[in-house]
Amino acid sequence: METLKTLNSLPTTLNPQHKTMSLNREQIEALIPHRPPFLWIDEVVEMTDESIHARKFLDPAIDVFQGHYPDFPVMPGVLQCEACMQASAILIATIQPVEGDAVPVATRMNNVQFRKMVHPGDTIDIEVKITERLSNAFFLAGKVTVNGKVSTRLEFACTAAAPK
Repeated sequence: METLKTLNSLPTTLNPQHKTMSLNREQIEALIPHRPPFLWIDEVVEMTDESIHARKFLDPAIDVFQGHYPDFPVMPGVLQCEACMQASAILIATIQPVEGDAVPVATRMNNVQFRKMVHPGDTIDIEVKITERLSNAFFLAGKVTVNGKVSTRLEFACTAAAPK
């Protein structure tokens, strides 16, 4: 409940006509445990009870571009998947706040497709939809786009787990 209290204490941009909400970086950090340099969401553009649209600007100075690959920098596909999972963690935290020390974790990925390379300076749009929910397990479909072109698609599942 602490997460929900924190979110409720922060100002949000709410569109009551469409029941959508947007969140800034401070609000995102109030909902999920991820932090720089491993936070792959800058803002939530729109969120409903079943879906989220988030964005991340890929600063060319990000360390990952120094090593993947020095002469041909591209964002690893696994980090695009991570961005989708972080977006889902934000969405799930607004539906079912994580209690205690539990953190959101991915439990599986299926049908992952990498279709387009993503480069330094790109802005990725991350869209995730809940396809099914069974108790505390959420099944989702995600996609990452750059300038309207799909770079990654995946299906995955998430739940909350307590650390050891």
